Amino acid sequence: MFCILFVLFLFIYHPVCGVFQKLYCSLSESCECDFKPNIKDLEWDLYKNVYGQHLAQDIVSEEVSKFLNNKSPDRPLVLSFHGSSGTGKTLVSSMLGNHLYGSAMSSPYIHQFFVRTKHPSLCLQEELKNWVQGNLTECARSVFIFDEMEKMPSGLVDVLEPFLGPSHVVFRTNYRKAIYIFISTTGEEVINKVTLENRQAGQDREEIKSADLQEAIAQTAYSNSTSGFFLSSIIPQKLITRFVPFLPLSRRHVERCVHSELCQRGSCGRSDVVEAVGGDMIYTPVQGQYFSTTGCKAVPAKINFFL
Repeated sequence: MFCILFVLFLFIYHPVCGVFQKLYCSLSESCECDFKPNIKDLEWDLYKNVYGQHLAQDIVSEEVSKFLNNKSPDRPLVLSFHGSSGTGKTLVSSMLGNHLYGSAMSSPYIHQFFVRTKHPSLCLQEELKNWVQGNLTECARSVFIFDEMEKMPSGLVDVLEPFLGPSHVVFRTNYRKAIYIFISTTGEEVINKVTLENRQAGQDREEIKSADLQEAIAQTAYSNSTSGFFLSSIIPQKLITRFVPFLPLSRRHVERCVHSELCQRGSCGRSDVVEAVGGDMIYTPVQGQYFSTTGCKAVPAKINFFL
């Protein structure tokens, strides 16, 4: 009885509780000990180092903050990133991991999934379900990143449906504190079309609203046979919290990527390289040359060529 009262005292008396927590974490492998979310640093990183993506910056900041401030969420946070290659989807998913766990993206509670076949099997479906369930059993705060969703066989993602909804417990696992990130190029056509029309109308890029694209991306993800969400029940059941559009990048955004990369290499002053790389990119459409066809993806290789 004395031991129980002593433990209760430690948790009630906050200063002592802090000491006890440190002691507990030094002995325990609990994922809560490594879970050290810093929302302010995440927001700063997004706005400082992600270029031309006001929608992604706003949506990710808003949804992550709202989710983490809810001590008892009724469902996991599910974000689906859409846009052309090189626009920052993988970068933002890494930033999220870096600011959630003390060990950043090397945390054993951040899980990345890559599909290498378009042919699903019952074995693969069972493996995916067991993989997610097992990781959630280890840590309710697990983060799952599904990259290259356009390569995922149709129907495979549906095995995740029980984990994404509002049920309290699934497979004896409380899973509502998990975060899921889906990354895909599906929907890039509609995103690029809206961005192009905005540019041709002479409007500010920041006038593009999330509401202008949410339903269009959802419809494309559901109806496109090359999408990992093709005819998936996850879409009509609205199990995705938000679709996150990544807009095509203009030359000025690419040049900011070049400058950032040069600074990381200790060559911040090489404005000649910034201009050379920016001018060497391929831009589309032919008439107007508004957006880089590869975003910032080819920047490191281009810098190597011009340095």
